[in-house]
Amino acid sequence: MNEIGQSLKDAREKAGVSLDEASKDLNIEVVIIENIEDGNIGCFKDIFVLKDYIQSYAKYLGLDDAKIIDEFNEYLFEYTSKIPLEDIEKAIIEKNKQEENKEEIASPYTKPVMKTKKLYYAIIYFIIFLLVILAIIWSVKQITINNEIINYVSYL
Repeated sequence: MNEIGQSLKDAREKAGVSLDEASKDLNIEVVIIENIEDGNIGCFKDIFVLKDYIQSYAKYLGLDDAKIIDEFNEYLFEYTSKIPLEDIEKAIIEKNKQEENKEEIASPYTKPVMKTKKLYYAIIYFIIFLLVILAIIWSVKQITINNEIINYVSYL
């Protein structure tokens, strides 16, 4: 990447174009052009945007943009092929963990209905069932006198 940046810088200096002029003509910030010329790809979050910047900058300077992009693609291939497979797997696992823990913000109209846990409802129903049984036992004990059930109808 340093070679690509240096060739772009040399072409700019040879053409007599300042960083400010290139920035205004391309509508790209001066810092971005400086990072491209210095070969700092770590400053860019999106490689595709960086590739567009490089292509636009190469066209602006009158260079063969296809050749520059091919060199950039080769650099990326060499850079990414040197990453150990274990590191890639760890990164994927870490990303999956982050996505699981991430709560999504959604509109109430588009948010999917949450699946309720069956165990939660089973416990609630069981507690209600126990309370009903206890109420029945308590009421039977209340109307039982000397082990005989009083008939409320006859009482009235």
